[in-house]
Amino acid sequence: MATRNPQQAVERRRQILDAAVHVFARQGFHTCRVSDIADEAGVAYGLVYHYFRSKDEVLDTLFLERWGVLLDAIRETDREQLPAREKLRAIASFIVDSYRHEPDLMKVIIVEVTRAANSFGRAHLAEIREAYDLIGGIVAAAQRSGEFRDAVTPAFAAMAFYGAIEQVLTGWIFDVLPGAPEDFDQAKTFIVETICGGLERRAVR
Repeated sequence: MATRNPQQAVERRRQILDAAVHVFARQGFHTCRVSDIADEAGVAYGLVYHYFRSKDEVLDTLFLERWGVLLDAIRETDREQLPAREKLRAIASFIVDSYRHEPDLMKVIIVEVTRAANSFGRAHLAEIREAYDLIGGIVAAAQRSGEFRDAVTPAFAAMAFYGAIEQVLTGWIFDVLPGAPEDFDQAKTFIVETICGGLERRAVR
């Protein structure tokens, strides 16, 4: 029976979400069942349905929580009085460090949502595009100030920037890129250098 204690209810809901992360990452969203989540969480099968209508809602909740944190981080970074290169590096660092500290959750977000264009990805296009728009705003401001060239549109630059980060994370997820601590820091530098190296205005001799 579901508890009526508000704090206990919050903790139980979190327990189910955390269990779902591990199940989705290990088995894949489409092949697992609600009972697998319940077993992982150590709760009764019916209790999962007390908090979530379906495993789809569980995945929705996980994505919206994490993506909301990312959007807040981008907005906070953009408010800083920093060069555009440093802003983009901060954003890249935030995403890379998110994977470093919560690899299962980031695997679920990438594999089951942002790369799932025909299912959950399509359902969350508005949220995904919001991140692109915020990053594009940083690029656009840098182009207006002369820090970046305007050879490419802000929208394309934003997609290339986030796409590069996601591709690197995918390489770690599928063990095709080395994932030692120094590789995480190197990846941040490489991503920013790849994008900003093509955008920054350079002095002509």
